[in-house]
Amino acid sequence: MREYYPLLVIGGTIGLFTAIFILAYAMIKDKKEAIGFERNMKDSEIFKRLLRYAKPYAGRFVIAFLIMLVSIVYYIVSPLIVGGIGDLIKDKFELPQLFTLVAFYAISLAVSLLCTYFQTMILQKAGQRIISNLRRDTFRHIESLSHSQLHAIPTGKLVTRVTNDTNAVSFLFTNILINLIKNVIMILGVVVAMLLVNYELSLMVMCFMPFIFLFTLIFRKFSRRAFRRVKDCTTDMNTFLSENLSGMKIIHIFNREQRKQEEFEKRNKALGKAKWSQIFVFSIFRPVIYMLYISSVLALFYLAGRGYIKETSFLGQTVGVGTLVTFYMYISTFFNPIQNLAEMFNWLQSALASSEKIFTILDVVPEVQDLDGAIEAENIRGEIEFRNVWFAYEEENWVLKDVSFKIDAGQTVALVGATGSGKTTILSLLCRNYDIQKGEILLDGVNITRYTIASLRRCFGQMLQDVFLFSGTVRSNIVLRREDVTDDEINEACRYVNADVLISRLDNGLDEEVRERGNNFSTGERQLLSFARTVLQRPKVMILDEATANIDTETERLIQDSLSKMMNIGTMLIVAHRLSTVKSADRIIVMSGGRKIEEGTHEELLAAGGKYHDLYTLQAMKENMENGK
Repeated sequence: MREYYPLLVIGGTIGLFTAIFILAYAMIKDKKEAIGFERNMKDSEIFKRLLRYAKPYAGRFVIAFLIMLVSIVYYIVSPLIVGGIGDLIKDKFELPQLFTLVAFYAISLAVSLLCTYFQTMILQKAGQRIISNLRRDTFRHIESLSHSQLHAIPTGKLVTRVTNDTNAVSFLFTNILINLIKNVIMILGVVVAMLLVNYELSLMVMCFMPFIFLFTLIFRKFSRRAFRRVKDCTTDMNTFLSENLSGMKIIHIFNREQRKQEEFEKRNKALGKAKWSQIFVFSIFRPVIYMLYISSVLALFYLAGRGYIKETSFLGQTVGVGTLVTFYMYISTFFNPIQNLAEMFNWLQSALASSEKIFTILDVVPEVQDLDGAIEAENIRGEIEFRNVWFAYEEENWVLKDVSFKIDAGQTVALVGATGSGKTTILSLLCRNYDIQKGEILLDGVNITRYTIASLRRCFGQMLQDVFLFSGTVRSNIVLRREDVTDDEINEACRYVNADVLISRLDNGLDEEVRERGNNFSTGERQLLSFARTVLQRPKVMILDEATANIDTETERLIQDSLSKMMNIGTMLIVAHRLSTVKSADRIIVMSGGRKIEEGTHEELLAAGGKYHDLYTLQAMKENMENGK
């Protein structure tokens, strides 16, 4: 009985670890919903959608699979070769046979390495193309969402979907799937090879398999939990950074650096804690699997050594040096894929979780879409009409209430009123950034929903108070990446809106660098560039939303001159708080509480003595006081 004490010690140690892990597994079972790692989509549905992206590259995956089968041969054959060398040295050493075995081993190793190289290259190229297509579709779909939908989703979350999550999906195609298959085939191949070499020792190794699968099952639960926490914390961190880096000027103005640092530190610690939990799970699993591996090796050495010393057989078969070496290598080859399988499965879950997050964005149905049979907006004159329009951003909190007016083609019409009266909303509805709930909006007598969205928006040139410039050059911000525009056309547009004065002062002219959001240009300079790129598009309707606010006096003179010129281009809608800028409009519409309350020319509205008269008088008094009059 004493002869089996070492085996009993090994069994007792494994049993103790098993009891501890089962207890830990049971303790977190009820916390499953709280940690939120359950997904709403089924794995089969996610795979089905992912395979649509992989289908064009099916041939490459088949080639990679065949190459993988060749590389697996090395792992199956190499232990037999090394075991054969051991038997050769023990029995009757012959140098030619040794050279033959070593050469065969070297050739099989070289073939395996080459196969691994070509397999990796094929999968990487296919995977990167797949992920490029997925990333393109995700970004394109985000572009199709309405303004209200984009406002409802944090920018940091969208950035995470297009970057981090697509990278996780890329890993699925380039590494996870092929290695899952490879590890399964390798395990089966090793098991068959061990049974053919010595079925008794194979049975001994099989005794460890139930514990391997049990530990892997427990590990899977803990690792999925850790992966989900890391992903959630990463998304939270990206969202926080996206918002606060964009608003850093406000943080500086209100001296909130310390407060934001504390908020960042809170998220940073949460992400660090999640990462630590993930590392901790792997730091437990890897040593435990290694313990099983070492235990099986110890059992092998003990049984084989005992039989060799006492010249006895194990279950009827004698274990020689070659068999011992072969099984030692097979055990290592057997445990490595099992450990990799467990880790790959959890990477698979992570990739599927990322895929679901991406598909969740792709499944968001755009609120504003082209209707069936939508037509192109061509030869537009610029006649606009609102008929009994009602609109609310949320449910029935009406922002516009039964608004009706008509603008003839070529007219300049101003919308004035207090903040929140619905002026800017009218402009957004005209471009179909949102869809109305009641009424009609007509462009040249046709309901704007009958036009395709792209062709409708091409009819409008929008100049907003907060001009957004992209990183690049002055030229790229004016043409917005259009390739059919010449420098002469750009210069002509710049001269038309007086932007040439600005460009002439720049060291590199049109090629001057524009930093993020155009922060190396003043508000007035950004507005002039906005005018230039709008005129370059040759719109039929010009829209100005507080375009002259917060601009210095010198630049304002240039802009006012530009506005006078642009009024001759076509229909123009102007929203302005400074009523002095709208006196020359053909008509002025006064809004209040979401309703049109007055309409007429500047002189007519002053003579009527209504809301416009009060606003104009009050503003004139304020300007006189500011000027010291």
